Amino acid sequence: MLQVIAVFKIFKSVLLVAVGLGALKIIQPGVANRAGMWLDVVLSGVARDQMQNLLARAIRTAPTKIAAMGVGAFIYAALFAVEGVGLWLHRRWAEYLTIGAAVSFLPFEVFELVKKPTGTKVSALILNLAIVGYLLIRLRRHRHDGRGREQCPPAAS
Repeated sequence: MLQVIAVFKIFKSVLLVAVGLGALKIIQPGVANRAGMWLDVVLSGVARDQMQNLLARAIRTAPTKIAAMGVGAFIYAALFAVEGVGLWLHRRWAEYLTIGAAVSFLPFEVFELVKKPTGTKVSALILNLAIVGYLLIRLRRHRHDGRGREQCPPAAS
């Protein structure tokens, strides 16, 4: 299950990099737009709304604001990449980081859901809660069974 969450985090990271590159006009606008549409589907409602608000403000202002949005997308992508790689490698710190990052956005997600409920926002909130719940259960189980760092499962032959 950690690999599924890791792939999901890395996928979001790749999409954010494409959006960031698009904001910096390094890749073709069509590619950035498609990445933005995919990002719309996989990001939580609050993250999507924040990105849209930033873009709306950036378009009405100087090109430096658009560049700042691109840099912000890279920072957010870096967080997702670190989470994804750490989870893929079964690192305990990555589980804590993922829980912390997801929990820090929950109040905003609930606020956005109350403000303007949509199926996507409900789905994103449920998915984030499921990920947090799963990781909390794993961490609690790990603490109670006294094992050290979890070993990667043996490779299939």
